[in-house]
Amino acid sequence: MKNIDPRYYDIIVSPVVTEKATLASEHNKVLFKVASKATKPQIKEAVEKLFDVKVKSVNTLVRKGKTKVFRGNFGSQSDVKRAIVTLEEGHRIDVTTGL
Repeated sequence: MKNIDPRYYDIIVSPVVTEKATLASEHNKVLFKVASKATKPQIKEAVEKLFDVKVKSVNTLVRKGKTKVFRGNFGSQSDVKRAIVTLEEGHRIDVTTGL
């Protein structure tokens, strides 16, 4: 088995499985939740090493946490940083199988 740096698992938190992410996968894009301090070059390197694919580009966004009310108590969700990773032609990642 190849030796993978454990820090890559700290950068890529989890794949995002939503309707919009599924539609994006048809255009060779994969969405991941990533660490809030992760940079685009770090995300690119982590995806290439973990999934053994070639990354064309990385776009990031921060979804601001929402305020929710549950049984009269106010709470807020945390901010979530997401990365939209565009893969080179011929490369695929199947997020349903996991790592």
